[in-house]
Amino acid sequence: MLAATAVSQSATDPLSGLVLGDVPKPERRPGWSTVRVVSSSLNMHDLWTLRGVGHPPERLPIILGCDAAGYDEDGNEVIVHPVIADPDAGRGDETLDPNRALLSEQHDGAFAEYLTVPTRNLIPKPPWLSFDEAACLPVAWTTAYRMLFTRARIKAGDRVLVQGAGGGVASAAIKLALAAGAVVYATSRSEDKRAQALSWGARAAVAPGERLPERVDVVIETVGEATWSHSLKSLRPGGTVVIAGATSGTNPPADLGRVFYLQQRILGSTGCTRGELVALLNMMDATGLRPVIDRTLPLDEIHKGFQLMIDGRVTGKLVIKEITS
Repeated sequence: MLAATAVSQSATDPLSGLVLGDVPKPERRPGWSTVRVVSSSLNMHDLWTLRGVGHPPERLPIILGCDAAGYDEDGNEVIVHPVIADPDAGRGDETLDPNRALLSEQHDGAFAEYLTVPTRNLIPKPPWLSFDEAACLPVAWTTAYRMLFTRARIKAGDRVLVQGAGGGVASAAIKLALAAGAVVYATSRSEDKRAQALSWGARAAVAPGERLPERVDVVIETVGEATWSHSLKSLRPGGTVVIAGATSGTNPPADLGRVFYLQQRILGSTGCTRGELVALLNMMDATGLRPVIDRTLPLDEIHKGFQLMIDGRVTGKLVIKEITS
């Protein structure tokens, strides 16, 4: 079968380690199911693996791809929950299992014609959701959902700042927060992406570091070092920053005086539970929300897709098609 495999890592030339070629079809193990992949999508996690960030080289080669939607062995349309873990080890929350792994970290991922995952990770794909739309949800949209509703517990009327409006998680956070009745502000270096955020309903979209019209209750932070100071300064006393990534670096100035004096909360968030993915689908059904898809490319053009991501030329999600549905 055709697959995109990480065979080496390079901080300066990550795509040099991505090989597209034929590999054996995976063998199913007890308690696992085989999925014929229709659509997947790119995530920054894939790029970090190719750059050697957070993925030890001894786990190479490995097929990349955290998101997948397709057919199970019985022909049912399914979405793959990407966190492979034991819920009991996390006291009912598989993201807290110390041995959890995102698809493509310890198990071959979704940039292939077939993959195998634990059967409990399969969720029925609703008929109102296309395969391309479904493939955008497992990582980016569920990450945003958990940040907003499980960790920050936003409610209607809350003021929410989303840093870095063009990314998959950020675009999902903007749309989900708006659907929940929040007032949303966004930042981006790109004028086009700021305009896009406004078209989705953001009250204001500003350049990174620019002062907001008011302080916010919640900051959705995935950029890290470059925006951290702005995130804390934009937060009201007693407000909450939820962080689920640090694309610009992981060593921001702590500003501990501001944190303790204004009693600000800083919460980490990683992945999602199976239940949260189901809850996200229920919310999308009720509200009509759909993911933002920048473009769709065939698997044999995956290098082009990664280059677009590296160049910052993607708004929302870039979908990879494995087969014609």
